[in-house]
Amino acid sequence: MSFLSEFKEFAARGNVVDLAVGVIVGAAFGKITTSLVDDLFMPIIGRITSGFGGGKALDFKDQFLVLDGRSFDSLAAARAAGAPVIAFGNFINQVIYFLLVAFAMFLLVKGINSLRRQQADAPAAAPEPSNEEKLLMEIRDVLKGQAPGAPIESPGTRPGITEA
Repeated sequence: MSFLSEFKEFAARGNVVDLAVGVIVGAAFGKITTSLVDDLFMPIIGRITSGFGGGKALDFKDQFLVLDGRSFDSLAAARAAGAPVIAFGNFINQVIYFLLVAFAMFLLVKGINSLRRQQADAPAAAPEPSNEEKLLMEIRDVLKGQAPGAPIESPGTRPGITEA
């Protein structure tokens, strides 16, 4: 088998295609979550914490601590000057982003698990008994119909007649 045909066989498998779809959907979901954090949650949190920003809304992206004591107007200016900084605002954004993604994945897995439980709880149809089982049930029914202690009669024998 040539390398190219082996690769085509590998790429055509269902698992590889499913993985590719998952990666693409995951990337799109990541962009939605990033927008959710940056455009919806962080402005709300910034407004709530506006007392810490001198009366204006606090933007976590530009929150940083300069370790050498100098003062800079922005994180970009501090980094451009080569000052050692701890950009804790970006870290807060990333933690919120992670928590949102983890919560969304939790809800997704929880929904899938509940669907699986519903399918598992659904009563399955009883399988048709095999020919052997049917024969055994007939024998059981014949035996139940006889009086206790009575001899078992085989087909073709007459009751009450014994052979010597």
